[in-house]
Amino acid sequence: MEPRLETNRDNWNNRVKVHVESRFYDVEGWLRDTPGPPPREMEALGNLEGKSLVHLQCHFGMDTLRWAQEGAIVTGLDFSPAAIDEATSLAQRAGLSERASFVCANVYDAPQVLSGSRFDIVYVSLGSLCWLPDVASWGAVVADLLAPGGRLYLHDVHPFTSCFDDAGERVIYGYFEEPNSPFIFDSTSTYTDGEELSATRTYEWNHSIGEIICALIKHGLVLDSLSEHDWTLFQQFPWLVENASGQLVVPEGRPRIPLSFTLLLHLPSKGDEQLDFCQV
Repeated sequence: MEPRLETNRDNWNNRVKVHVESRFYDVEGWLRDTPGPPPREMEALGNLEGKSLVHLQCHFGMDTLRWAQEGAIVTGLDFSPAAIDEATSLAQRAGLSERASFVCANVYDAPQVLSGSRFDIVYVSLGSLCWLPDVASWGAVVADLLAPGGRLYLHDVHPFTSCFDDAGERVIYGYFEEPNSPFIFDSTSTYTDGEELSATRTYEWNHSIGEIICALIKHGLVLDSLSEHDWTLFQQFPWLVENASGQLVVPEGRPRIPLSFTLLLHLPSKGDEQLDFCQV
């Protein structure tokens, strides 16, 4: 693994204990209620009973296990050994071990580590792509993991918001991918409550909407839908306010901006027609 990703892995290993103990994740409440996926995801993907799903960059598995709760056969993959250990423990505590397995690996190595397995669903949840220096190679990974007719579900932070400073007041970062010029951060805090981190440095990259979509289309996937949302699920900027649905939104009186987005694509079955209209 390249040094920048090793540094990020140290940071995420450090985050696991903080996140597991945080009010933000509320692990004990999750175990008590064992909720399924959010309604918006259920509407997008439908009934996955008996279907295979791989969750890339799964952290400690809470979102992965929501789909196991709905009957999917799930595999979570993450580069943090601490996260995978915690995910495996969480699956056991939730009684979902028969439908869930977790693998420790760099996302770029997923096709090899998973021995060429193909999945009905590749699932990527909020806060994933900024940790990857090369979104084009990630697109190839997604294509390699999907079975013919399989679908990608991606919900992530909108790259437009990643151009702003922490206060959300000034544009200071680039919108387009710069593999050799990552954003470098040093912070003792994470996006949850909890104790300070000791592994403070991270390297992050921004990928435009066009770059993300083209990375997937150029590897054979077909775009089904792109939705840009005026809400997110964490306090990205201090002035965001919580709405009645528990989402963080721009308060009244400020211009609405996209805070997150959802992509749905599929890998055609043999013989399906597809167009490559992508240019970045």
